[in-house]
Amino acid sequence: MKRRLHLEHWQVIALYLLIYDLVAVNASYFLALWLRFDLSYSEIPPEYLQAFLKFAPIYSIFCLILFWVLKLYKTIWRFASYSELSRIIIASIITTIFQIVGITVLFIRMPFSYYFWGAILQFIFILGSRFGYRFYLMLAKHYEKDDSEKPKNKVMIIGAGSAGQMLVRDIQHGNYYTDYVVCIIDDNPNKWNRMIENVPVVGGRDVIAETVVNKGINKIYLAIPSATRQEQSEILNICKETGCQLKNLPGLYQLANDEIKVSRLKDVAVEDLLGRDPITVDLTEVFDFLSGKTILVTGGGGSIGSELCRQIATHNPKRLVIFDIYENNVYDIQQELRRKYGNELDLVCLIGSVQDSRRIWQVFEEYQPDIVFHAAAHKHVPLMEVSPCEAVKNNAIGTYKTAYAAAMNGTKRFVLISTDKAVNPTNVMGATKRMCEMVIQTFDEAVKKGTVSELPEIYNHNSQKEKLNEFKPVTQYVAVRFGNVLGSNGSVIPLFKKQIANGGPVTVTHPNIIRYFMTIPEAVSLVLQAGYYAKGGEIFVLDMGEPVKIDDLARNLIKLSGFKPDIDIEVKYTGLRPGEKLYEEKLMAEEGLEKTKNKLIHIGKPIAFDKLQFIKQLKGTMYFAYNNDQNQVIDCIKQIVITFHPNDNW
Repeated sequence: MKRRLHLEHWQVIALYLLIYDLVAVNASYFLALWLRFDLSYSEIPPEYLQAFLKFAPIYSIFCLILFWVLKLYKTIWRFASYSELSRIIIASIITTIFQIVGITVLFIRMPFSYYFWGAILQFIFILGSRFGYRFYLMLAKHYEKDDSEKPKNKVMIIGAGSAGQMLVRDIQHGNYYTDYVVCIIDDNPNKWNRMIENVPVVGGRDVIAETVVNKGINKIYLAIPSATRQEQSEILNICKETGCQLKNLPGLYQLANDEIKVSRLKDVAVEDLLGRDPITVDLTEVFDFLSGKTILVTGGGGSIGSELCRQIATHNPKRLVIFDIYENNVYDIQQELRRKYGNELDLVCLIGSVQDSRRIWQVFEEYQPDIVFHAAAHKHVPLMEVSPCEAVKNNAIGTYKTAYAAAMNGTKRFVLISTDKAVNPTNVMGATKRMCEMVIQTFDEAVKKGTVSELPEIYNHNSQKEKLNEFKPVTQYVAVRFGNVLGSNGSVIPLFKKQIANGGPVTVTHPNIIRYFMTIPEAVSLVLQAGYYAKGGEIFVLDMGEPVKIDDLARNLIKLSGFKPDIDIEVKYTGLRPGEKLYEEKLMAEEGLEKTKNKLIHIGKPIAFDKLQFIKQLKGTMYFAYNNDQNQVIDCIKQIVITFHPNDNW
């Protein structure tokens, strides 16, 4: 019913326009004839007047049919632009030619001024009827915005290019009644003191702060999709000090698709201020690596694991097996992938723990994965400090059991998700992740030397030794080491956001604490590329650029939320937590760096250690862990990871 009423409304408008055009096209040429003979009706020669009157019905029908064909009665004229103008020009040219040829051939040659002024007046009348409505609405909106009783947002747009112009036009012609573009900022001096859509370009980034104050700006829209992350970061770091609401265009694809609209803007996130361009990966190589293979992701419901599953699913795997202990996360990623891929993706979702020998063996034996991404781990530093036995059982022993199952069941690649906290660790979590790396290095060497059978049996499973008689293990083991992941479970940013939403305080452990940061997609891209580059035994390291002070991160997030640090929201220093250190390292001092084809991905040369001695120590550590003897476990970790220097917690 609503749609029917809507169509009838525009049919009425079309009827009004049609009647208007009928009068306008004839009045135009009559006025031209009238002007030719000194504005005197009696002076018009009868033959000219008779020719005009006889040709008028023919000309009227032709004009109305042509206008209808060119859709001059179907356009929403409040949004009229160059396309509509061009159609009116085409209609005017065609009707003028028809008028000249038609009346001359059928009746009589009219005075030149009749043809000339008739065409001009008709164009003005037809154009005015259409665009006059639009100009009226623009004027009405302008005065409406100046009404002090109505709420309004004064908007500054940064970027006087195509994106900025399209954004201004969308605000002016759209339904953003509370937004009013006051000025535009651009670093190009050639654009200063000029107008875009009647909005002045007032200067470069150096005048942002003073312009915000002078003009009362409360919103800033960044419309430079072609700018690098570093360039955007520099501008946003200026804007965040103004206290204005900040929004940004996500990327260049919107400009290419003509999608520059206010509705497409996103709130500026704190990661936009980090000033590092995203890591790029050759997805063609990764596609060839993953396509047609059975892939197992342990911890597949977590932040990194679930993103791994998303990206793997796009690369046409033969089968994707998701394995996790937490069923809610598995359910979420399962539903997401099924909605997106349906039956096109052979998806298997399994619940279980990597600590369960029989369960992990069963999974490998049944599904025979070609590639394993081992993301299952306990990662929360303070919690692992008070539960070191669980960290050992899940991280170190769980990795051992999964790596063993991979070797015994013909897996081609095994990729461990590690962390920069494994470098010179000061906490249990980092130390156990270093133990995971040592497990990987041990298995890789054993596979290459053909000594997997010499590794201790911790499965207690009858079929495991029989596997060695069937084939020779060929698994290539690698580890991928990276820093903190923005937005992941346990990340500091979600914590800060909750604290800000609650009115503070925002808690930072130390004013000088620094961390490396990367996004979840970047981390996963690195993991996938590491799997492709792997030859066995490597520790891949991402060059994450300059580290970030957590204190700066907290204060920037407060500013982006529209508050002032230590005035609206308190920043409180709570002291380093158990196992926490001021800075993280990407490599140990003894490790070197080897380049890869991706200049931001490096290979750390592994530190040599006695593999047999390590396995004996790991088995002893496992005994104490399953007996929940925390003190003995810590002592064992210290003996295994010689670079482990814990804080004074033990």
